[in-house]
Amino acid sequence: MKHRGILVVVSGFSGAGKGTLMERLVKSYENYALSVSMTTRPPRPGEQDGREYFFVSKETFERRIAEEAFVEYAQYCGNYYGTPKEYVERQLACGKDVILEIEIQGALRIKEKFPDALLLFVTPPSIRELQRRLTGRGTDSQAVIHDRLLRAGEEAEGIENYDYLVINDDLDECAAKMHRLIQDAHSAPCRNEEFIEEIRAQLDELKKGEE
Repeated sequence: MKHRGILVVVSGFSGAGKGTLMERLVKSYENYALSVSMTTRPPRPGEQDGREYFFVSKETFERRIAEEAFVEYAQYCGNYYGTPKEYVERQLACGKDVILEIEIQGALRIKEKFPDALLLFVTPPSIRELQRRLTGRGTDSQAVIHDRLLRAGEEAEGIENYDYLVINDDLDECAAKMHRLIQDAHSAPCRNEEFIEEIRAQLDELKKGEE
């Protein structure tokens, strides 16, 4: 029986290593598809349009909102971020587990629209380590790092809404743990309703045969 893919939403503090973790997951295991989000923020050094994000103007993004072309969208630190709908639906229908990297506002909206989505929150082992990673990245000013740490304090209030907490200390171990969580989620009854109905129908037939 072919299973529909799971929509996996990955959130976490800026600097927690979400992007690197997801890349490792996709390279190490099969049947995953990374959804490329659209954003109005400018590219960072080394980023390419269509790989890390689709980089568009504010006007283009707002036109896509009007066209209802997003699974979800939100504003974060003055920029829009959104998940294109068509790609996600196509991959799920093919049985691929689609991984979305979304900030907390968008993640909770996803859960409202897709109750069977799996929400994972990635965090480093400590805030001191988070600060070290943000500083070591070398792409943001001290003011931006300060803003991101303040934002982390707000995001920490919503961690309880996620299905699992994933501590990113060792990259390989963390990717393996995330893979196990996703694979185990395929066995949840809420994601096997068709199979459950088939079993019930077979039991009904068996019962009728004994009458």
